[in-house]
Amino acid sequence: MSDSTEQAEQAELTVRDVPDEHRYEIREGERVLGIAVYRRRGDITEFLHTEVDQDAGRPGVGGTLVRAALDDVRARGGSVVPSCPFVRGWIDRHGEYADLVVRSDS
Repeated sequence: MSDSTEQAEQAELTVRDVPDEHRYEIREGERVLGIAVYRRRGDITEFLHTEVDQDAGRPGVGGTLVRAALDDVRARGGSVVPSCPFVRGWIDRHGEYADLVVRSDS
């Protein structure tokens, strides 16, 4: 295995908010592996769509992306509307994030 191959395999995943694009990105080095598109209204972040590169060759990329995005929303003192089915399902499976969800009183 070459040094460049080892470095690519060991590259850490990073998640960052890209407000100008209205999305969180998960990256491995410079390569974008996935996105979580959102719309913000005040302290509420509505997650609209999540997409992950199926050829990333790394399990759990989507979950890592969603966890980091939700942690960021929590750190900002915000709440979420999980309109995206992936985000909604992830929160359903990770109850410790349920308190972030805006409850409808209708």
